Amino acid sequence: MVHYDVQLIGGAVLHQGKISEMATGEGKTLVATLPIYLNALAGYGVHIVTVNNYLARRDAEWNGTLFEFHGLSVDCIDNHEPNSQARRNAYLADITYGTNNEFGFDYLRDNMARSPEDLVQRGHHFAIVDEVDSVLIDDARTPLIISGPTPKGDDQLFAELKPKVEKLYAAQRNYVSTALIDAKKLIEKGETDYKTGGLALLRAHRGLPKNKALIKFLSEQGNRAILHKTESYYMQDSIRKCPKRMQNFILPLTKKIIPLTLPKKELT
Repeated sequence: MVHYDVQLIGGAVLHQGKISEMATGEGKTLVATLPIYLNALAGYGVHIVTVNNYLARRDAEWNGTLFEFHGLSVDCIDNHEPNSQARRNAYLADITYGTNNEFGFDYLRDNMARSPEDLVQRGHHFAIVDEVDSVLIDDARTPLIISGPTPKGDDQLFAELKPKVEKLYAAQRNYVSTALIDAKKLIEKGETDYKTGGLALLRAHRGLPKNKALIKFLSEQGNRAILHKTESYYMQDSIRKCPKRMQNFILPLTKKIIPLTLPKKELT
């Protein structure tokens, strides 16, 4: 088997990492054997990327005899199932054929691997892309998308924390409802200072400011002024006064950044 001059030039161009454009019938398959064999001698593996299964299997079979005669191993990843030991062995061959999608998905799966033992590919040393305009331009318009399984049961943090958060929120909501009822009763009696009705109203607002019943009550005349007056009093010395008056809180909810250290409260 003797290469023509134009084929030798094409092989040198591919070895340099450039694009070699050749017309039909000039022997692109034969040209590729030159840089493939040369770079496979390093022992780090060479990838041959094709556009479909037929070309990958055909070239692996046709050129495989030539490479194996010179002591190199050849395999095709399209002949093996993903994440299988056979596919790992295919990547360990000196020359590995495959389609662009299979190479791409193996790369994505390796990036999602949890341990080195789950990896399929080895290091990327040298690759030749057949019909490079189709692979890198046309096919590249459609991204490869892969997703992993969602952990279930005890391994899923959301399922573990959801009932605890719901219990915490329910306790806070019950406390706010009680505080709002007390605030309404005290304010109706005229007890609106910062130690009675105003304090109860402030507790309800700090505990759940988006509560619909609270928002409705604050829309009534005079009630928001009572809240602001009480809040201003306690904000004058927030470190000393606020924790003492908010000690029944489960958790504080506020838009302002205030240095409060609230005592821990057990949920029953």
